[in-house]
Amino acid sequence: MVSAKSLFREILDDDESFRLFCSIAAGGEAQGGWENGRIAALVPQSERALAPKIARHGADEDKHGRIFTALLRKRGLTPVPVPPETDYTMLLERQGIGLAHDRLRRDEPLTVRDIIVYLAHSRVTEQRAADQMAMLRRHLGDHPDIGRAVRLIADDEDRHLAYTHEELLRFAAAGHGRLIQRTLRAYALAEIRVHRDVSLAVMARMGRILGWSGARSALLTAGIHAACAYERLAGWHRMAGLAMPAHRDALGGPAAPAPEYG
Repeated sequence: MVSAKSLFREILDDDESFRLFCSIAAGGEAQGGWENGRIAALVPQSERALAPKIARHGADEDKHGRIFTALLRKRGLTPVPVPPETDYTMLLERQGIGLAHDRLRRDEPLTVRDIIVYLAHSRVTEQRAADQMAMLRRHLGDHPDIGRAVRLIADDEDRHLAYTHEELLRFAAAGHGRLIQRTLRAYALAEIRVHRDVSLAVMARMGRILGWSGARSALLTAGIHAACAYERLAGWHRMAGLAMPAHRDALGGPAAPAPEYG
């Protein structure tokens, strides 16, 4: 029987699998930092009050990328290029999820609809991030090397998720409810497919690095497919629903520092 905790520990204990794990995570966080930074700079005049929160979100993502890079450096390792089939953010963009990078590179103000699209994208992907970090905190929160980093990032992801709920509910109250619900449903279903494909690609690479048996790889592959099937059938509702968070104005201040990570 393969437990999640033993699987994570195996990946972390091997330098090459740890290197791939941190490189993929750092790449995704850095990309998220750039995207949020550009969106903050292009917010329409009518929503300028939102710009500092989006910038805070981007600063958090940049910080997370630095943390994963610092964890590599601590073990004397350098990042490796992120394999294209494991590049979550790139694959989401190819599915038409969120704002296209070509759009963000142009110095043209975004529209209110663009901001809603951005928030819907964040709502779905931050749910995934918060869930994954909660799982890592459960299994690795006491790990001597990465436990503190996991706890810090998990707290940030919870704040990001709360912020997307609150802002989307604000736009829904302003008359954009149908657009929001339609976009959330489409994005949730697309994200589930991308997450499945990325998970399969990461597990295949980890299996080759760690020398997993065919039976073990098949078991993990079946588990990923089963989880995806459940999410497509019913779990997507959790990624697309909105509820006012207990933590209001979650990104209303400066980014929490992590000075020891540089």
